[in-house]
Amino acid sequence: MKYLILVPDGAADYPVEKLNNKTPLEFAFKPNIDFLTENGRCGIMETIPPGLPPGSEVANLSILGYSPEECYQGRGVLEAASLGIKLKPDEVVFRCNTISVEDDSIISHSAGHITSEESREIINTLNKELSSENVKFHKGLDYRHILVLRNGFSPKVECFPPHDNIGRKIKNLFPRALTSEARKTEIILKNLITESKKILKDHPVNLKRLTQGKLPANLIWPWSPGTKPEMEPLTQKYGITGAVISAVDLIKGIGIYAGFEVIKVEGATGLYNTNYEGKARAAIDALEKYDFVYLHVEAPDEAAHEGNVKLKIKCIEDFDRRLVGMILKEIDLKRTVITIIPDHFTPVSVRGHTNEMVPFVIYRPDFTPDNVKKFSEKNCHNGSLGIIRGDQLIRMVLNR
Repeated sequence: MKYLILVPDGAADYPVEKLNNKTPLEFAFKPNIDFLTENGRCGIMETIPPGLPPGSEVANLSILGYSPEECYQGRGVLEAASLGIKLKPDEVVFRCNTISVEDDSIISHSAGHITSEESREIINTLNKELSSENVKFHKGLDYRHILVLRNGFSPKVECFPPHDNIGRKIKNLFPRALTSEARKTEIILKNLITESKKILKDHPVNLKRLTQGKLPANLIWPWSPGTKPEMEPLTQKYGITGAVISAVDLIKGIGIYAGFEVIKVEGATGLYNTNYEGKARAAIDALEKYDFVYLHVEAPDEAAHEGNVKLKIKCIEDFDRRLVGMILKEIDLKRTVITIIPDHFTPVSVRGHTNEMVPFVIYRPDFTPDNVKKFSEKNCHNGSLGIIRGDQLIRMVLNR
């Protein structure tokens, strides 16, 4: 048997008034997902355990059966693995966004979706101006970068994800030490943020973006601190081979720790213009070589962070038609288990992540379908698989 998990990031949502109080998942035309729903079994999953932040790192760890309470060490360390950054046990790693600030408030967590090429110039400048023996910036995809601190720093710092704090004043969001030992970390983070504002104000990349009517990347924002985690590879735990397909370093990093091969897809952007067909083709081909494929699409989440319900619906429909539909046409449904699950809610009204349980469907060739016909947040509450937590999903998928 082959196993495929498809994750439309942040697709789950609240009812939207201008959609006649339907959610984007309910409103979108998604016949391929609904086909799997009609022929599979549904339920809802707690991907965000109580007390943990509702981020993609926690949610995707949960989907794969890891206990975030035990192994979650921050988003940065997972993305660092994808970037090939070799970490030492005493190094503290942060995800570091390039963001846009206006009147001292965050107006974009992505600097208006700055390109990787533009960001590369900015990170090179920051390394020239701010790096030292103890401070190093590493370039990532688009606005997503890594900050590594070494020699006596602590991860015990409260940080605030920029995508969950659009419109808020940065003075209320600076990192805060949670222990006396972390005071040194708080001080250097505040200093790096403050100094970055001075350096980036007149950076050539930003001056050019402003003339083009685009938002500038005029501040860095470190968040999600952690140290190198201990995670048992799923390939070892379950005796399977696996691959991960995503544009996002976070998901690739989780896949690396899980023991999966990272499959790169040309044109995979993490946005609405991602290469859906390329990802679908990669998954089809990977299922010939590997037992398990984990395919992640960031687009619905990014649309929701922009508060753009029309774009979010388009992303869901593209995911269904251009990815799920293509896969269903070419794989052998008699020997493939397919799961579809958003990792978390990203309501367009909130423009950030929330911690509600998410809908999921599992199609298995030997399943007797339940009574759910269309995939949605509400409908899956009535599915035969009920409410699940922990490693229940991965065990259901693998039949372990």
